[in-house]
Amino acid sequence: MIATLLLVALLAPVLASGLCLLMPRPGAVLAVVRTGGLILGAWLASLACVAFKAGALYGAGGWLYMDPLSAFHALVLAVVYAASSVYADIYFQAELADGSFGLEQARRFGSLWFGALAAMTMVLVSGNLGLMWVGMEATTLITAFLICVHVRPLALEAMWKYLVVCSVGVAFAFVGTILIGASAQKLNLNAYELLLWTRLRGSAASLDPAFMKLAFVFLLVGYGTKAGLAPMHNWLPDAHSQAPAPVSALFSGFMLNAGLYCIMRCLPLVEGALGGSGWAMHLLIVMGCISIVVAAAFIAFQHDSKRLLAYSSVEHMGIIALGTGLGGAGVFAALWHTLNHALCKPLAFFAAGRLGQVYGSHDLRQMAGSLRKTPWWGAGLFGSLLALIGVAPFAIFMSELQILKAAANARAFWAMGIFLAATCIVFVGVLRHAIEAAWGESPVEPQVENAGRASQALVLGGLGILLLLGLWLPGPLSRAIEQAAAVVRGG
Repeated sequence: MIATLLLVALLAPVLASGLCLLMPRPGAVLAVVRTGGLILGAWLASLACVAFKAGALYGAGGWLYMDPLSAFHALVLAVVYAASSVYADIYFQAELADGSFGLEQARRFGSLWFGALAAMTMVLVSGNLGLMWVGMEATTLITAFLICVHVRPLALEAMWKYLVVCSVGVAFAFVGTILIGASAQKLNLNAYELLLWTRLRGSAASLDPAFMKLAFVFLLVGYGTKAGLAPMHNWLPDAHSQAPAPVSALFSGFMLNAGLYCIMRCLPLVEGALGGSGWAMHLLIVMGCISIVVAAAFIAFQHDSKRLLAYSSVEHMGIIALGTGLGGAGVFAALWHTLNHALCKPLAFFAAGRLGQVYGSHDLRQMAGSLRKTPWWGAGLFGSLLALIGVAPFAIFMSELQILKAAANARAFWAMGIFLAATCIVFVGVLRHAIEAAWGESPVEPQVENAGRASQALVLGGLGILLLLGLWLPGPLSRAIEQAAAVVRGG
C-alpha cells in the first residue's frame, strides 16, 4: 500500500506530462498545468503529512522511502509547485494575448513542467542514494529546456551554461556517491542494499572515515553546484534571468533546496563515520559564509530585478548551509529558513515577471513607481523584497535571528561577523532598489495591469503567510521541522 502511494506521486506527473502533449490549444495546456499543479501539490502534501504521522514510509524494499526530512521538503515542494502552476497560467495568458506563446511552446512547457515535478519527487522519495542521484540528474536534463521556452540567443546561452555547469557538478556528486558505496565494504552488504540510506545510517560508525571524508567533498561540490552555493553558482544568475518567471520561481523556490536536501541527507552518514567530529559541519559553515559574501558583493550593483533575486537566492542558500553547519538549534533554524525562503522567493519572481511584462523591462529603474501605477504586483515586489532582506516581523527575520543565536551558542563568532556584515550590505542595497521601484519616477508608462482574483490571492496569501509565520509558528509545523532537523542531526 505504501509503495503504491509513493509510486503514484512519481507516476502521476508523468501521465500529466503526456496529457499536455495531447492538448489541442495553448489555453487547454495551461488549464492542465493549473489544475494538475493544484491536485498533485495537494497529493504530495497529504503524503508528507502521512509520513510525519507514521515516522517513515517504506516501499520497494527500502528503495522508496520518505522520512520527516524528505516529508518536510515534499511539503515545501507541494506549496511552491502549486503556487507556481497557478501563476504560470496568469503569466502565459498575457503572452497568449500577444501571440508569443503558441501551441508548440505550450505543449513543451507543460510536458517539461510536470516532468520536473516527477524528477524532484524522485529525489525526495528515494531511499537509495544512487536513485536520489538519478533524480537530481534528471532535474538538470529536464529543467534545462524550461529555460528556453522562448528560443532566444541569451536564453540558449543560459540553458547551455546551466546544462554544462550542473552536469559537471552532478558528475562530482556521482563520484561522491560511489565513494560512499566504497566506504561500506566492511558491512558485507549485497549490491541491492549497498546504497540504501537506512542500512548505511544504522551502520554509519562502521563506514570507512577516509572514504567518507573524500565522498563528502565531492558531494558538497556536486550538489552544492545544484544548490547555487558559491563559487559554483555562476550558472544561476543567467538561468534565473532568462527563464520565464514561473520557471525561475520553481528553480529558486525548490530546486536549489533539492541540492541542499541531498547534502543534508548525506550529512549524518559522514558525521556518523567520523564519530561526530563536526568536520563536515565546518565545511558547510565555510561554504555558507562564502556564498553570503559573494552574493552581497553582486547584489549591491544589480539593477535587473531577476538577477537581483538570483543573487539573493545564493545568499539565502548560504544562510541555510551556515545554519545546518552550526548544528543543534541551527539545523532547526536552517530548515525553518528553507520554508520561509521558499514562500517568499516565488512571490518575488511572480511580481518581477508580471511587472516585466507590464513595463516591458526587468530593469528596476524602469519599474519605478510600480506601487502607484501597478498596485497589486508592485506591492508583491516591494513586500517580498522587504521580507527577503529580513525586515521584521516577516518570517525570514525570525529564522535569521535564530541562526545568529545558534552561531552565538556555538561560539562561531567569526561566522556571526561575516553573516552580519554581508546581510547589512544586502539590506542597504536591496532596500535602495525596493524604494526606487515602489515610489520612484519611471521613464516608461506601463500597460494597464489586469490583476484578477488569482493574482490578488497569490500576493495577499504570500505576504500574509510570511507575516503570520514571523509572528506565530504553529505547533504542528514546529514539530514537523524539529522531526526533520532530528534526521539531519543523526537522530
